[in-house]
Amino acid sequence: MPKLFGTDGIRGFVGKWPLQPDFFLDLGYSAGSIINSESGCASVIVGRDTRSSGQMLQNALMSGLLASGVDVIDVGEIPTSGIAMLLPRLKANAGVVISASHNPIEWNAFKLINSNILSL
Repeated sequence: MPKLFGTDGIRGFVGKWPLQPDFFLDLGYSAGSIINSESGCASVIVGRDTRSSGQMLQNALMSGLLASGVDVIDVGEIPTSGIAMLLPRLKANAGVVISASHNPIEWNAFKLINSNILSL
């Protein structure tokens, strides 16, 4: 299996593996299962940038998270740093942002943020 996670999550061209809805569904379920097993009753904040592919990928990801038993807090369009700021305020276990930052519009990404980010 190829390496998926780089320094800042998983990124690539939308529509090509792994940036496809079925992968994001599985990713949400897997991540949610791990987060939930570590904390019992987990919540995850999910947001995205303004790319047209963001809503599709976010819906698939949230479906997987919900199927794993995680409570999802959908904050819609938000910068990556906004997710990190909301983690302690909302007492969430983790945050996810779907954003490829400065990369071309055809790209998108999955970035997972640990709830301990501000205590590092």
